[in-house]
Amino acid sequence: MSETPFVMLAHLGEQLEGTTKRTELAALLAAFLRQLPPEEIPPAVRLTIGQVFPEWDGRALNVSGKAVWGVIDELTDPPDALRREVSAQAVDPGQAAGMLFEKARRDPPGPPPLTIVGVYHSFEAIAESSGRGSRARKEALLRELFVRATPTEAKYLVKVINQEMRHGVNEGIMLDGIAKAGKVKTRAVRRANQLWGDLGEVALVTLTEGQAGLERATLRLFRPIKPMLAQTAEEHAEAFERYGGQIALEYKLDGARVQIHRQDDHVRIYSRTLSDVTASLPDVVAEVKDKLSAREAIVEGEAVAVDAQGRPLPFQHLMRRFRRVHDVAATVLEIPVQLHLFDALYVDGRLLIDAPNTERWAALEGAMGGQCLVRRSRPATIEEAEAFAERAYRDGHEGVMAKELDSAYTPGMRGKSWLKLKHVISLDLVIVAADWGYGRRHGWLSNYHLAARDGDTGEYPVVGKTFKGLTDAEFIEMTQTLLALERSRQGSTVHVRPQVVVEVLFNEIQESSQYKSGLALRFARIARVREDKAPADAETLQGLRQLYDQQFRYKGQRI
Repeated sequence: MSETPFVMLAHLGEQLEGTTKRTELAALLAAFLRQLPPEEIPPAVRLTIGQVFPEWDGRALNVSGKAVWGVIDELTDPPDALRREVSAQAVDPGQAAGMLFEKARRDPPGPPPLTIVGVYHSFEAIAESSGRGSRARKEALLRELFVRATPTEAKYLVKVINQEMRHGVNEGIMLDGIAKAGKVKTRAVRRANQLWGDLGEVALVTLTEGQAGLERATLRLFRPIKPMLAQTAEEHAEAFERYGGQIALEYKLDGARVQIHRQDDHVRIYSRTLSDVTASLPDVVAEVKDKLSAREAIVEGEAVAVDAQGRPLPFQHLMRRFRRVHDVAATVLEIPVQLHLFDALYVDGRLLIDAPNTERWAALEGAMGGQCLVRRSRPATIEEAEAFAERAYRDGHEGVMAKELDSAYTPGMRGKSWLKLKHVISLDLVIVAADWGYGRRHGWLSNYHLAARDGDTGEYPVVGKTFKGLTDAEFIEMTQTLLALERSRQGSTVHVRPQVVVEVLFNEIQESSQYKSGLALRFARIARVREDKAPADAETLQGLRQLYDQQFRYKGQRI
């Protein structure tokens, strides 16, 4: 049987771009999947959503935009007018590539035509190229793809490489399409995907084995699953009301979420994004081997960097541990890490994700002998909850988590059973520049450069950026306001006179070498525009530095 041409997948992408209705998107996906032979289903599903490999797979393309556009520039010869047209009209790099291949290609596509499986194998080869000469090999493989690509295929090759499909199909809609294609219950497909973490495998089993194959899905050791996520709440009263008072509160730690898999002496640690970070955390591996009594287990928690007194360090110090691949032993001594566990998903043959939170916590306590657990409370009143949250802040942490006692664990879902209540800081800052958006925000200034006023010089040094907090209507209004204040442009950045004051919410102030101010806000978002305030009323850089220093009343600080 001949392989399915890649152009069919590209045409599917064009069809998907033509509708926003969920049912129509799912129907298009189902019709496409039904016509594929089994071996093509997994790669086709992954490529359709711009995901070459499952999230738990450690491979990555590691292809720069410069390399991609180097190949495109080699194969096209656009006049300046066309370059300007593409720059003005293209909403993403994929569309730009398609326009250039359509209007300015030097030569027609070469044989043989691209196929879905062939493209997928080329991407595998690109990802697996390493060592001396790997850059040249990657670029040669890219060139082989683009030489054979039609304009529409070029568009979707770039989209896959950038993981920016923009056709409205997210994971949930793809699961709907898979269920429709296999004529099975959607909840069975979703459940299998939660446990396997691979849309390609889920689709293959659905279309070849049906409901019976999906019902065999279970957790697999050393294949991490997506973490359960929390919604945000402002007040403890909301948690009490939502859960009828049946809640547990846990410290919300300023660390990195980790999922730990153990089978006998084999231990692997995975990050929130399912990356394997075991090599960076040998001390955590040793602690798990020493204190976790279960022979087989999957447990979750946070790794927190601490100072010599055991006080939590700012998050940026922990990231040094995660990024370090050489001299790890020295870094372990320089930046110690504490492990705080809060959930058990699997223990010695018991699948626990469907069990209530209380049962999972009891299993975790038993497996760990009460050690390395996050601080937890079951408050009877709102006053007790608020007192516990204040202790969390004074212990150097960023807030608390509220968890419904009888709730199950839902991998990858931001459900209603967990709420995060963070300690939030509010400051008035000035917008001094903004970046043009792309995709849905194409044509808007939507990434704002936030500045504090230097009380000594009168200048406005940048202390952070954010694109969060405004509605679409407010983005449009802000774009008009800032363009009227424009002073200069540099690339995609518009620099403006410092006149617009905004209230900014954030969780922490960090040291930063990125900004001349030396400081950066963490998790910044705009709460509102302060039309009642002038730039002279904004927070000063000196005040921000005082706030930075005050953080260390409770947090640790590396000397």
